[in-house]
Amino acid sequence: MKHFQSVILAGCVLLCVSCAGLGAAKIPAAPPETAPERQPERPAARPPERPMLPEQILGQGRVRAEQLAAFLLERNASAEAGFAGNLAALYIEECSAEGVNHDVAFSQMCLETGFLRYGGLVTPDMNNFCGLGAIGPEQRGERFPSPRIGVRAHVQHLKGYAAGTPLNRELVDPRYRWIKYGSAPTIYELAGRWASDPEYGNKINAILERLYNHAF
Repeated sequence: MKHFQSVILAGCVLLCVSCAGLGAAKIPAAPPETAPERQPERPAARPPERPMLPEQILGQGRVRAEQLAAFLLERNASAEAGFAGNLAALYIEECSAEGVNHDVAFSQMCLETGFLRYGGLVTPDMNNFCGLGAIGPEQRGERFPSPRIGVRAHVQHLKGYAAGTPLNRELVDPRYRWIKYGSAPTIYELAGRWASDPEYGNKINAILERLYNHAF
């Protein structure tokens, strides 16, 4: 009987030791959480740089027709919107035909007409957008049958001053033959030629500055 009790006691001791060993066993730790990969930040989109102001009369304009018209109407709210849009399109078309920068020609038109307010020798019905031939009360300037022909005469006169190359469209500028061809390739050289005002080129440049600020 004592032998049987000893066997049972030894079994209990072994069982306790085994349970203690199980309790001491380490539970595998969960793998550490990894932070999500940080996506590289996209650089902020840079606004398009404003084009440099043109000085050369020949070249390609950058401002679209609707921007030209909006610029004009912003400075003369009483101008007719439809006419402003049509005039802008005419300047782009006629300048493209002769290789003249339409931004320059349109800015000169704004200067000469006071943004279509006129108020000088030339009146709106004359379709004279650049003061061609306007000398005094007895010679108020040239008159053209339509806005298109008036714009074409302006562009042809500008091209004559900028270069002596032949015109691509039929001559409509009655004063073209009196130009000293190629004597004013830049807006600044128009001073003393197109107009007697020594600041004439600077005034065109100032309008170009405002136009580009508006468009870009």
